Amino acid sequence: MSGENGMPKEEGLDQSLSLLREGYLYIPNRRRSFQADIFETRLMGKPAVCMGGKEAAKLFYDPEKFKREGAAPKRVLKTLFGEGGVQTLDGEAHQQRKAAFMSLMAPKEIMRLTDVAERQWTKAAEKWAQQTKIVLYEEAKELLCRIACEWGGVPLSEEDARQRTSELSAMFESSVSAGPAYWKTRRARRKVEKWIGGLIEQIREDNLHPPEESALYVFSHHKELTGELLDTETAAVEVINILRPITAVSIYLAFTALALHQFPEEKPKLTSVEESYTKYFVQEVRRFYPFFPFTGAKVKTDFEWNGMDFKEGTLALLDLYGTNHDPLLWENPDLFQPGRFEDWDKSPFDFIPQGGGDYHTGHRCAGEWITIELMKVSVNFLVNRLSYTVPDQDTSFSMTSMPSVPKSGFVMRDITIISRSENDENKNK
Repeated sequence: MSGENGMPKEEGLDQSLSLLREGYLYIPNRRRSFQADIFETRLMGKPAVCMGGKEAAKLFYDPEKFKREGAAPKRVLKTLFGEGGVQTLDGEAHQQRKAAFMSLMAPKEIMRLTDVAERQWTKAAEKWAQQTKIVLYEEAKELLCRIACEWGGVPLSEEDARQRTSELSAMFESSVSAGPAYWKTRRARRKVEKWIGGLIEQIREDNLHPPEESALYVFSHHKELTGELLDTETAAVEVINILRPITAVSIYLAFTALALHQFPEEKPKLTSVEESYTKYFVQEVRRFYPFFPFTGAKVKTDFEWNGMDFKEGTLALLDLYGTNHDPLLWENPDLFQPGRFEDWDKSPFDFIPQGGGDYHTGHRCAGEWITIELMKVSVNFLVNRLSYTVPDQDTSFSMTSMPSVPKSGFVMRDITIISRSENDENKNK
């Protein structure tokens, strides 16, 4: 049925449990059943609008119609995003804070990141070659935590690496959990904020000197529109908004290895010196497998769009996973086909695994570029720099657990390092 606002309306007092039960498929299921890209429901006891598809994404990222302030539930701010972070800002305040993030995405900084990633991958591979087997997802979390800290200018001792990895990982693994897992995640965030806050204070007291191009330096010295330095707590949140998402790329690394295993015909195409296909492969991993299910905003002011009325203050959820699998946007969306990206028009609204819209002025993830580069380095190691076997295991993944990863974590055995000369020989065959 349709509601008074002209949208299809889901019956029931509240659908919060259905959302948790259905996970990534909650919005796509209803978009199909309603034959509509926008519908009304009730979540957390209040009216909400769910939307997906290219045109809906364009609407969702219109700053005149939607805002981020107040959109994320408190429990998500206290686990995943942190309070006062860039994801919660709008207007000039958002653009000014976002500029600090974008300064870290300059080409020379991305090159520095890939150098760090190459070095840390090599160290990790040498360690793995001494072990009978590894669980890639678990190893990838620590690998990426080390990369994030080294690139971000954050001192990380060998003794603390595992603990900090666990704390950063808890923020994205258990952000929507309940009970003991939720409180464990809250404690983890408090510990990391205290750790990073202490480093920021040392910098401001001139007792610690990270590289000037690093995230730790940039946010320790960042000034708000008022001309005042960010308070220590918020500056720590923003540094964590670099460390945490990089560590979360471990999810994509597990799915990258799974894709190479599930689609072995792709591997020979990735041994070529031609870099473009590696990028197509990485993009298809990001499109095909689940990462973020949706993202939220609130209606900024009453408006009408395509005969539908949007009321100020209403929660809106944009379907990220469903848009990436929309058959109106992607031919055969449930097939893994990296070549589809050769002709992709690079629209900011149809391929949105980490959000859509403009990087500089909108809320598209500033770290999307570094995610792609980290995955390209990882593909090169998995295809060209390592030899390994994949034992029998449960590589299925849930569409209800958020985030989703292969159930086995992707077990690898008998890892050996391929020398550069062997690698060159393989490429020339």
